[in-house]
Parts: sequence; C-alpha cells; structure tokens
Amino acid sequence: MTESPPRRSLPQTDRTLHRRLREQGSLDRDVLDAILASGFLCHLGVTVEGQVMVVPTVYGADGDTLYLHGSVASRSLVSSPLTSVCVTVTHVDGVVLARSVFEHGVNYRSAMIYGVPRVVTDPEEKLAGLRLLTEHAAPGQWEYARRPSRKELAATTLLALSLEEASVKVRTGPPDDGDGPDAGLGIWAGVLPLRAFWGEAEPDPLLPGGLTPPPHIAGRAHRRLG
Repeated sequence: MTESPPRRSLPQTDRTLHRRLREQGSLDRDVLDAILASGFLCHLGVTVEGQVMVVPTVYGADGDTLYLHGSVASRSLVSSPLTSVCVTVTHVDGVVLARSVFEHGVNYRSAMIYGVPRVVTDPEEKLAGLRLLTEHAAPGQWEYARRPSRKELAATTLLALSLEEASVKVRTGPPDDGDGPDAGLGIWAGVLPLRAFWGEAEPDPLLPGGLTPPPHIAGRAHRRLG
C-alpha cells in the first residue's frame, strides 16, 4: 500500500495569525496552491513614497515562488523590491443570504502573501517566469505566439516573491442563523452562487479572413474559471 505524502503546513507569523473568523483560516499549503491555481490576477499592495498603492497584475506560481509581471515604468514594481509587500488573490463563490442582514456574508477563497520581493535579473529565470505567467493565464499560448524580444524583455519587470509567509481563509456553506431565533421569521435564506466561465473567443477586427482560434483557445469556451 502506497502511503500518502505528508501534508504541508504554512508557518504562522504575527502577520498571518488568524485573529478573526479563525474557523475560516487554513494552514494547509495545498489549499494555498489550489487558490493560486484557480486564478491569474492578484492585487499587489505596496507603499510608494509614503502612499499606499494596490495594483492589479497577473501572476504565476512555481513551487515556492510567486512571479509578478509589470513594466519597468511602474512605480509600484520598481519600488516594491525595496520594502515588504502584500499580494492578495481572492475568488468569490457566492453571496450568503441569511434571515437577518447582520448574518449575511460571502463564500470565498482568499490568500494573502507577505514578503520582500526581488527583481528577477537572470535572463533564463526571467524568460521562464514570463512563460509561467503566460501559461498560467492561457495554457498553450507560449508555444503559439511570438516570444518576447530583447527590447521587450528589457521593458518588463518580473518580481519573485516567496510563498513562505501566507495567510489563507476559506468560507463555504449556508448561513449561520438556521438554528437561531430568526429561523422562525419565515424568510428565505441560502446561497446565491457565483460562477465564472470562459466565453467564446472574440477575434481581433483586424485579423485577416480565414484565421480561427487555435485549439488551446477555442477549447476553453464554456469551461469554468477557478
């Protein structure tokens, strides 16, 4: 009988300690990996010249490293290697409608990653990281489209952030007031699910006739995201 590999746990730090809604917190590293695999857009929180900025950008995860993409002209990406940042990834799975407004909530999966990122300067790692980002958002596209030129690579900033310090929370299920005093009010309660699906590929109006989406793009239509 083959033994299952031991489950990995996330270390707790002062920043990742679950102080509120502890029952929704998770230290399971596999849960973090699943949250990251289910999306490709994150929000990078960083302080720039004394002002807090939260910037949306794409990402890709590889083992214990999160790669973030941007332009060398982006102040947030240029400044972030000099200080600690917080990267968040959130998926909304539904609105929880309770019998009272106070008990309303959201079913979600969320991760917050803390750390000091580094700018990727090694050419091979930079190319591999950009491939990871591309394949994370559109699997198969790296091999299909033209690769970045030297000029384009020089105009691109790639950050690498360790996944060592992360806080994960997940909320699932119905409202929490089904067995409370409000249960007798005669008010409907439950969950309004939110599900995202890829649509049909929309061609560039400037495409010449006869060009159709490649299989790795056309095949994603109607598939669920996350």
